[in-house]
Amino acid sequence: MTACIVGWAHSRFGKLEGETLEGLITKVASEALDHAGIGPDEVDEIVLGHFNAGFSAQDFTASLVLQADDRLRFKPATRVENACATGSAAVRQGIRAIDANAARIVLVVGAEQMTTTSGPEIGKNLLKASYLPEEGDTPAGFAGVFGQIAQAYFQRYGDQSDALAMIAAKNHRNGVDNPCAQMRKDFGYEFCRHESEKNPFVAGPLKRTDCSLVSDGAAALVLADTATALKMRRAVAFRANEHVQDFLPMSKRDILAFEGCEQAWNQALNKAGVTLDDLSFVETHDCFTIAELIEYEAMGLAKPGEGAKLALDGETAKDGRLPVNPSGGLKAKGHPIGATGVSMHVLSAMQLVGEAGGIQVPGAKLGGIFNMGGAAVANYVSILDRIR
Repeated sequence: MTACIVGWAHSRFGKLEGETLEGLITKVASEALDHAGIGPDEVDEIVLGHFNAGFSAQDFTASLVLQADDRLRFKPATRVENACATGSAAVRQGIRAIDANAARIVLVVGAEQMTTTSGPEIGKNLLKASYLPEEGDTPAGFAGVFGQIAQAYFQRYGDQSDALAMIAAKNHRNGVDNPCAQMRKDFGYEFCRHESEKNPFVAGPLKRTDCSLVSDGAAALVLADTATALKMRRAVAFRANEHVQDFLPMSKRDILAFEGCEQAWNQALNKAGVTLDDLSFVETHDCFTIAELIEYEAMGLAKPGEGAKLALDGETAKDGRLPVNPSGGLKAKGHPIGATGVSMHVLSAMQLVGEAGGIQVPGAKLGGIFNMGGAAVANYVSILDRIR
């Protein structure tokens, strides 16, 4: 436990009219420092997670964090990117700076502004997270990539439309009580299950309710070494933080196995010295409902092809055996790419200190996080434990 989360901030996610990328970044940076009870002078390093890929004309964004307070001037600041896992890449870089004794306190920010971009450009930007020589012409963009994954899964294991609808309904139901969520509406299973004018098919067997939302938003964390954290207001420790990178082309792997996800979970659980049964909840990367379904299997909750049973039996519901995405997940909360991984860590830390409000899992003691970039290419798992 070399690094701990000692403060955080989280904007609302959604179509944030009149907001700027710079404004999102500076607001959460300031609020996170205030929440941690420290001044900008005490920050040793800054890491910004910002995917961009064409969403922002301003492509050199690391120093935007310094705009939060003039006292941050001359602090080392770096922007990192790893597709949809960009936020977790930023968190990991902060942890590694503390691990190396290169920093005592690190400010981590994740942000994205997506809704000011036109629909066709959004699709083009997101598809950059795939292997363009083979996947660049996929109809419906990145949704089309996961539509193909869903179709292949159905061909191998049978039609899983009931389970996907149950996952969507679960996450939308959970998101109702998350004040940061973009979509705070309980659509119910029947609406998510059936095609309609308001819920059309988007790609393959995936309907609109199977797809995460295009969002603006930001989140920030303050990390500190354990000795420092134990003297502060709160300390949520990393029992483990693992990163596994897989091949980019889907043609080089069994795309239904999410082997990088499996490897990351195995490494993290082994390092933390715990099992899935020890976890109180999991925040996982449901960019599409089929992703959450396959992640059940990759993390070891179910055997290959049997993840649907978990969803249909309510085992991953908020009151189930292992609550998955009590925040509403990307499905309801939204998915501003650079912010997502940081958001997952913020909301998990809130769970562990009992400050998660309506999305609180009663008695939460140990939390697991999985954030994924591309189609199970960049894989990050954290195990969090409150120690103060």
